[in-house]
Amino acid sequence: MELRSVEELMDLLYACRGAWDTPDRSGDPVDLHDHALQTAALLRRSRPADKELQVAGLVHDIGHLLQPSDDAGHADHAADAVHALLGDRVAHLVRLHVPAKRYLATVSPDHDLSAQSTLTLRAQGGPMSHAEAAAFEHDPLADDAITLRQADDAAKVVGLDAGVLEDWRTVLGIVAAQNSHLPNSRLRAVD
Repeated sequence: MELRSVEELMDLLYACRGAWDTPDRSGDPVDLHDHALQTAALLRRSRPADKELQVAGLVHDIGHLLQPSDDAGHADHAADAVHALLGDRVAHLVRLHVPAKRYLATVSPDHDLSAQSTLTLRAQGGPMSHAEAAAFEHDPLADDAITLRQADDAAKVVGLDAGVLEDWRTVLGIVAAQNSHLPNSRLRAVD
């Protein structure tokens, strides 16, 4: 699925309310909607000028909604869905949030993962080999991907007020307008 407008993306993000990272709800304690808002809010606090990183945090787990039973591939599904709309950097950061987890499991084995993230680490390839870690470190977005991953890991707090999704519509429109591979007529934040 390729998202073609901010409105389509907003609809998908709204559909994350009540959707979980595991079909049986045995995973993380917040739904994908709250997790997205918390991740984006944490990134907004730590990197207020980096709208693309914040947006990557907002959309990083939509792959769980697109392909509910494919935890190992959820980052790729999400990156593919947002690439044309939000551009190369956002898509690459989304794609890297799983390798960043694997990297942190290698270089920082005491890194705090939720019980669900610990379980899915194995399906996602487990900790990286030394060669994989070295290759990851050479990616120009590795540091940003680690920042995204750390926010992802911290954004699983039941009842945390991280704002409302509608607050992100304008930011999504700005990022799309600056980075989209789609004709400008398709980018309007409000159709």
